[in-house]
Amino acid sequence: GELDHPDSSVVNLQNVSHNITEMHFEGDNLLGTVEILTTPSGNILRELFKNGIKLGISSRGMGSVEAVHEDDNDQPMLKVGKDFELIAFDFVSNPSTHGAFMYPLSENVDKQQGRTCGSYCKAEDIINKIIRGE
Repeated sequence: GELDHPDSSVVNLQNVSHNITEMHFEGDNLLGTVEILTTPSGNILRELFKNGIKLGISSRGMGSVEAVHEDDNDQPMLKVGKDFELIAFDFVSNPSTHGAFMYPLSENVDKQQGRTCGSYCKAEDIINKIIRGE
């Protein structure tokens, strides 16, 4: 993924800051391992984390949406279609999904590679619903 949310559906390798090496659900929570890369953007991300900056996470993907009306509600909700393709998770300052912030639960250092990884970072329930197409 990248820092900020680019307009492109293509990951720009010059701007890559991190790699999601593993993801899994525990109940409604999406957990995973984030490897912060030793790239210029990765170094910025690492320093932001070290300085206690609260960062959001935003999924980037492509697919269709459809308007779904709930009972007695005139406002339609948008439902992500089954053709949704997840491209990346990007770190952002202000995620469009309310409460979608990353919280490192532990940190480890790969001494051989000199990388800092936030292990098992938690995203909020809304991200889970986007991925599942709910």
